[in-house]
Amino acid sequence: MILDFSKNNGLIPTIIQDYQTQQVLMLGYMNEEALQKTLKENIVTFFSRSKNRLWTKGETSGNYLKVVSIKEDCDQDTLLIKVIPSGPTCHNGTTSCFADETPLPFLNQLEQVIEGRIANQNANSYVASLFQKGINKIAQKVGEEAVELVIEAKDNNKDLFLNEAADLLFHYLLLLKAKGFGLTDVETILKSRMKNG
Repeated sequence: MILDFSKNNGLIPTIIQDYQTQQVLMLGYMNEEALQKTLKENIVTFFSRSKNRLWTKGETSGNYLKVVSIKEDCDQDTLLIKVIPSGPTCHNGTTSCFADETPLPFLNQLEQVIEGRIANQNANSYVASLFQKGINKIAQKVGEEAVELVIEAKDNNKDLFLNEAADLLFHYLLLLKAKGFGLTDVETILKSRMKNG
């Protein structure tokens, strides 16, 4: 990556975008040292113009920005960094410094609901009770739902087929969570396969 730091007194405008929602979160500036620290630690560090020093986003709030990818623009004088934020990005407590909240895609919202129900361990929660039974029961349930989907695929009842597809997808998300993964982990593999042909 060859960048032109000469145009703005040694600073490069840096756009921060949420990797999952594609929402623009904030704009900051990097000098060469901030960029090197960001590349080394995979956590976004800016050069603060007001403090006149390096500033790692989240160093006081704990709301760090984990780097997923860094791209320069066509003139090599601006960066776009896609991140996974660990909390609100704006100091006002909002997701984005640009005020308009972009909701998570539905499947990402569903992942968060599943995670919340697992954390709460409510005895009345289907998710929590299945999670407590362990990985074997969750995997078995995914297998059962997959078989039911295959059976419905051979018939012509679209409502039954779609409901079984929804059941399988839901339990698949739960299995991913139980194994410590999420949709983004699977997306990463699928994207790498697309690149490889």
